[in-house]
Amino acid sequence: MEPAEGGPKAAPANQKRGRRTQQAAFGKPPRQAAVAAPLTIRVLALKPRLSLRRAPNVTDSPGMQSQRFDFIVVGSGAGGLSAALHAARHGSVAVVTKRGALDSNSNWAQGGIACVTSDEDSIEKHVQDTLIASAGLCNEAAVRTIITEGPARIAELVNWGVDFDQRESQDGHLEFDLTKEGGHSKRRVLHAADATGREISEKLLAAVRAEPAITVLENHFAIDLITTAKLGFVSEDRVLGLYALREEDQTVLTLHADRVILATGGCGRVYLYTTNPRVATGDGVAMAWRAGASVANMEFIQFHPTCLYHSARRSFLITEAMRGEGARLIDKHGNEFMPKYDPRGSLAPRDIVARAIDHEIKRTGGPCVYLDISHQPADFVISHFPTIHKNLLEVGIDITKDPIPVVPAAHYQCGGVVTDLNGATRIRGLCAVGEVACTGLHGANRLASNSLLECVVLSHRAVHHLLRKLPVGRETTPVEVPAWQSGDAVDNDELVVIYHNWDEIRRLMWDYVSIVRTTKRLQRAAARLRNLKREVQEFYWNFRITSELLELRNLVETASLIVECAIRRHESRGLHYTLDYPAPDDTRPPQDQVVRRY
Repeated sequence: MEPAEGGPKAAPANQKRGRRTQQAAFGKPPRQAAVAAPLTIRVLALKPRLSLRRAPNVTDSPGMQSQRFDFIVVGSGAGGLSAALHAARHGSVAVVTKRGALDSNSNWAQGGIACVTSDEDSIEKHVQDTLIASAGLCNEAAVRTIITEGPARIAELVNWGVDFDQRESQDGHLEFDLTKEGGHSKRRVLHAADATGREISEKLLAAVRAEPAITVLENHFAIDLITTAKLGFVSEDRVLGLYALREEDQTVLTLHADRVILATGGCGRVYLYTTNPRVATGDGVAMAWRAGASVANMEFIQFHPTCLYHSARRSFLITEAMRGEGARLIDKHGNEFMPKYDPRGSLAPRDIVARAIDHEIKRTGGPCVYLDISHQPADFVISHFPTIHKNLLEVGIDITKDPIPVVPAAHYQCGGVVTDLNGATRIRGLCAVGEVACTGLHGANRLASNSLLECVVLSHRAVHHLLRKLPVGRETTPVEVPAWQSGDAVDNDELVVIYHNWDEIRRLMWDYVSIVRTTKRLQRAAARLRNLKREVQEFYWNFRITSELLELRNLVETASLIVECAIRRHESRGLHYTLDYPAPDDTRPPQDQVVRRY
């Protein structure tokens, strides 16, 4: 975990954790080298659970603990929890999460989940809005599949207890209270006031905790994937499980499974200013990269245009739904400025709005711009945005009367681990869903509120894909997995160095690789990151692992992938804007930037 805003956090004096030696090492090179009729969609009944094979925990030896499951899900956001619920109908499931089960990007999501549920909307309109926002780079087949399957997954969420806001229609029946966000041509965003992510996460977690086939391993940090390729096999590359650090007693567990789903969220904490929770350190991308999975389009980091600018509420997001309900972006003199950048004004896609705000701040020399919804009736504002209203009152801002100071901040990772439409990676048995994955839905810029839809659709598809390819009960060739060993590693008594490196990465990424980029800035970032990677690798070899060290290791890996992809893209497209190539390259079809370790 990164240090608190006020300074480094002291580590416990008795901090001791295991780390493996070269003899057991892989993943790094050797040192020498319910609402039925009233709603407009049909609520689907879930199938009964087919079978449970919850294997008991097994300790292979006094020095190493080993547990076996049919499925391992890494992450406890909307994608991870829904995947676990699907998988639990077929076998035993471990949900591995490095903090509490509600510490996720999904839980922080305010706006909602975009899905066609109204007769005034259509699948084709949603598809076209997504294609336009993506700046020509998304996979149309992925877009159509996810949007088409969305209504069934919304019905499933309702069955799991998610309570989306409803309203009474003109003919007297209940329907979803849909809102509109930037880039959408119709109202199609389902929400639960301004805390949709929390509503979805809490209801999914309640369903997970009620499911006897699921074991939730909170405060367990997934260190590295275990694959046959890392063990030296050449005939196939398949996943065997992973190592996880148990924070309670600093023990490293070996978790075995032939089916692993990464749902670890994004990497917002790579940047100094972000709307993401502290857990968003790119863990899944870094783990998959080290395991040999392909990674693509990491240069496309979405900066949310409206993060609260206030020292007492850092990282507090002001949802885009507020602009959908009439809020306007204004300068310090009260003048609306977005119409001079885009005819859609404050409802332009996020990449355009973020660059416009960045330009206005640099042009005026002010620290921020303002978002104003005070012209709307007070009761309307409070009923639609109760969480924002409450939090901002605590810092002296009454959004029914006062404009809100806002700045852009790193928000969403549009690239990630390359998958197909089933979430499958190039490693057999390994899937990725949600923000950690690059499915082709988002392209060069994510359409607002498409991300939660992707989570629930792909988690469903991933589980069924794994069951088709490797049914539970089908035996695979046994592989002996080496135990984790600490070797001659010692406790790290210089955590200040880890915190310094963490801070340096986040500052250089903000200064050199943020909203507006240049080739020279990217090269400077790359040079420093190469040195930091060597330093972090030395730490990893020489000291016992800690959660701080593991996050730093993943942070520098993910930052390097962002810079690598950005350097390779010689054009401006979507979220990647560079002064050296200010226009899209129209001489050829848009290209994904795909990188692979081996």
